[in-house]
Amino acid sequence: MRQPVLLLAMQAAWSCFCRATQHYPAAWGHYDVCKSQVYTDEGLTWDYMACQPEAGDMTKYLRVTLDPPNITCGDPPETYCALENPYMCNNECDANTVELAHPPELMFDFEGRNPTTFWQSTSWRKYPKPLLVNITMSWNKTIELTDDIVITFESGRPEQMVLEKSLDYGRTWQPYQFYATDCLDAFTMEPKTVQDLTQHTLLDIICTEDYSRGYVWKYDKTVRFEIKDRFALFAGPQLHNMASLYGQLDTTKNLRDFFTITDLRIKLLRPATGATMVDESNLSRYFYAISDIKVHGR
Repeated sequence: MRQPVLLLAMQAAWSCFCRATQHYPAAWGHYDVCKSQVYTDEGLTWDYMACQPEAGDMTKYLRVTLDPPNITCGDPPETYCALENPYMCNNECDANTVELAHPPELMFDFEGRNPTTFWQSTSWRKYPKPLLVNITMSWNKTIELTDDIVITFESGRPEQMVLEKSLDYGRTWQPYQFYATDCLDAFTMEPKTVQDLTQHTLLDIICTEDYSRGYVWKYDKTVRFEIKDRFALFAGPQLHNMASLYGQLDTTKNLRDFFTITDLRIKLLRPATGATMVDESNLSRYFYAISDIKVHGR
């Protein structure tokens, strides 16, 4: 006796679903459709949108590798001086002492600790040979980015850096964005910002000078790759028109691929120097240190 009742309930639910979805945009293609009640000038009505899995912190699931592998400080132990004050030399790194070690996993641990935890490179002790570091984050799956990528530096922000992405698990790489104190000098590119982009130029790879200049002050520690500003080109400044964005993502493969990754790579090319000349008598002032990396997606 229970089976007919269940069948009738299922038929009724399907009938409601079909009536509700008969006006869904075809452009939503591979997305499921969700609805919620909203108040409009006409009163309470249904607002239909593409369903998305809940976005989350993707750094919980990554594997990080560094190249060269021995670039992390502490072996042998080393003492560092402050970039802005070459006489303040109280930053010690020792891989064999827990309190003084700065391994790569500290780029992804819980923020809010005091003192701050961070990864740190060796100093620029082999100057003038470039101090080059590749930080590669791998997920072994495809991720759709949903928010800005934010890298927080404990050292001065690099004077030259590239953020790269892979869509094939690290076999090939494409630049996401270039960063420099002088884009023309570093990469022979005119400096631009994300505000210079339009819907037609969204896929352009730009070099920005916004995140590379000056010493590390209280509000100048982060380097961003602005995902939400790019979303806003289709969804509006407050991201209210997400249906338009989902439609574009579904029908434009290049656009969808732009926000999709399997791996990210941070190429650190030149540390902060705070001046036009490097102080060769105190190379312990120059290094990279990262306290946090944020990557949100689904």
